[in-house]
Amino acid sequence: FATLLATVARRLSMAIWPDKRLATVANNVANMRTAGFRAETVNFETVLSEYRVDRVSFAAVGATHLERQAGPIERTGNALDVAIVGDGWFGVETPAGQGYSRDGRFTVDVDGTLTTVSGLPVLDDGAAPIIINPAAGPVDIAADGRISQDGQFVANLGLFALAPTAQLTRFGDTAVLSNQEAEPVEDRVANGVRQGYKEGSNVNAITSITELIMVQRAFEYGNTAIGDRQQSLQQAVRTLGAE
Repeated sequence: FATLLATVARRLSMAIWPDKRLATVANNVANMRTAGFRAETVNFETVLSEYRVDRVSFAAVGATHLERQAGPIERTGNALDVAIVGDGWFGVETPAGQGYSRDGRFTVDVDGTLTTVSGLPVLDDGAAPIIINPAAGPVDIAADGRISQDGQFVANLGLFALAPTAQLTRFGDTAVLSNQEAEPVEDRVANGVRQGYKEGSNVNAITSITELIMVQRAFEYGNTAIGDRQQSLQQAVRTLGAE
């Protein structure tokens, strides 16, 4: 009977991770063409326990983290589209505090504030919102992030470096929040921007779709295994009860 319980526990552990992973991979696939989107992965940990003489292995959901590698850069020709070249994140103002994004599809609202497509104010290198005068002419953004209109300086587009150890949580589709304070990017030669371009999602389409199929199959297998083992357990309980 103990062996049967251990087998059921192992089968249950197999069904835990596909459920969480399926939702994660499906979201990645759905955002393959979302500018600045960062793929999400889930770590799983093995938890061991002892049931009499049987060693039982359980699957425990570990930390979720965002992949930070850059996505492909595509030319748009739009003066308010900006792609980051190198490391760094745009600073954005969110209701939860300062956030960060690689989605450089900017626009100007009715008050002249430079915002993301989702309406979050874009920050300068001092973490202040950038104000654009719609009547001052076309916006020019240099490779080092210097913003000007008609030859007049407006602001420096903020670029911020996130520590490798920082835990990032998603805010909307393309912005993130960090549990560690970011530092302004000082090296604007190796790390700059390109006006008229946008960065795409860093989701690998072929890998993600293949993984989605594999996880769906694992999920179906796990559910079937649970059903089979539950029937075995019920039969064992009935047999023991009859003795």
